Parts: sequence; C-alpha cells; structure tokens
Amino acid sequence: MIIDTHSHIYEPEFDADREQALERCVEHDVRLLMLPAIDGESYERMFDLVRHRPEMMRPMMGLHPTSVNDNPSWRDDLQRVRDYLLTPPEGIDRFWAVGEIGLDFYWSEEFKAEQIEAFEQQIEWAIEFDIPIVVHTRNAWEQMCDLIERFAGRGLRGVFHAFSADAECYRRLKACGTFCFGIGGVVTFKKSALAQVVTEMELEDLVLETDCPYLTPAPHRGTRNESSYVRFICEKVAELKGITYEEAARATTQNARRIFGV
Repeated sequence: MIIDTHSHIYEPEFDADREQALERCVEHDVRLLMLPAIDGESYERMFDLVRHRPEMMRPMMGLHPTSVNDNPSWRDDLQRVRDYLLTPPEGIDRFWAVGEIGLDFYWSEEFKAEQIEAFEQQIEWAIEFDIPIVVHTRNAWEQMCDLIERFAGRGLRGVFHAFSADAECYRRLKACGTFCFGIGGVVTFKKSALAQVVTEMELEDLVLETDCPYLTPAPHRGTRNESSYVRFICEKVAELKGITYEEAARATTQNARRIFGV
C-alpha cells in the first residue's frame, strides 16, 4: 500500500473523471489520500469528497499562504480555520493536520508579514490540538528554517510538502521536531537537484506525494497529475536509495502513518 500524503483530487480538474482517477488509485494500491485545504473557495469540495469516500480520504484544515496575499479579510478566513478545527462540519470526523500552511514569496514579498503571522498562528493551533502541520514553502526556504527553529522543543511535528531545498536545510529542519519531507514528481525530472539530496536523506524521513493536479512526475510530465502516479515517485525513491519498490512503499507508508497517526 502507498499513501499519497498531498492530493488535491477534490479540485475542478478532476470533475470529469474523479471516480475513474480513484479507481486507478485502487488499481495501483494507493489506498489513502491526505487532502490539504487551501481556503474557503475549496473547503466544500474537499468536504464533499471526504463524505463520499471516507474510507480513502483524510482531510486537513488550514489557510494557504498565497490565500493571504492581497486578501483584506484574511484574518476572518484564518478564524474560520480555527472554528473548523474546534468543530468539524457535519460528516467530517476530524482533521488530521493543519495544512496546507506556510510561506510563499514566489509572486511577491509584499505580504510577507501577513503570511508569517498566519503561519505562526496556525502552528500554535497545531501544537494546541496536538496534530501535525503540512508546510508549503516556495522561494522561502531560508526564512522557513529560521522560523521553524523558533518553535524547536515544543513538540512540533509534520511534513514539509514538496521539499526542494538542499541537504543543509533538511538537517536544520529535522533538528527542530519530528518531521518528514514530502518527495514529489520533481524527483523524477531529468537533472533534478532533488534526486541528489534524496540520496543524503534518511529513508525514515521521507513520505511520498503527488500534489495533484500539479507537478506531474515523469513519464507523464506535461499532463495533469493524479494520485495514482505516486507509484512513479516511489519507483524513483527506491532507485535512489538502492532498495526495492516494495521496501520503499512499505517504509514511506509507515512514515506517513507515524506522522499523521492514521
């Protein structure tokens, strides 16, 4: 069995063939999907899918950093996250992580202070509710390391989604809590710098993810990604670590279960 620890399969890109995409997951033994939240525009789509396939879906709740940008009501949106963490909507038993949260300075650093405030608040809630965080980082790895180091020693745990930094960053973050690192389609790209970093990472620190419909792995790069493609990432991780596919699948699944408590 494989767990896709980061799937947006509730997004509109799957409206035409979502059931078929889920059937392909089962066919390739991808039996559990962790669903990160983005913001209020997508919560209901995620909730509906969890209600439809509760045996396969594990939802998170959080406010994505880019949903803070140029959003005058972002604090209201942030309060909505807490409200849901306290009282999940009908048909949702619980949220398995606070995510997807983090820092994203790719488009602009104009809202850096607001993103940091939202991120730190959601980290505090994760500590309060004793659940992991799932962290988005783009063009902000140095700032991410500095911020997470301030929370060291407070029992923080979680996943650094779409990890794309160097081995030094990996070691800095690992020292701050109980963390795993989400390895996605980028590791399968030709001349991928991430592939070399993965060889320096401990297998017990890796989890697999697709981030579908984005970041499609080879050999399907350039098309819509889907959760069943996590198998190609598993194959690449196995190759890089010098182990069998089955060993990579077993280890990364155990890692995901440990972090999320599933």
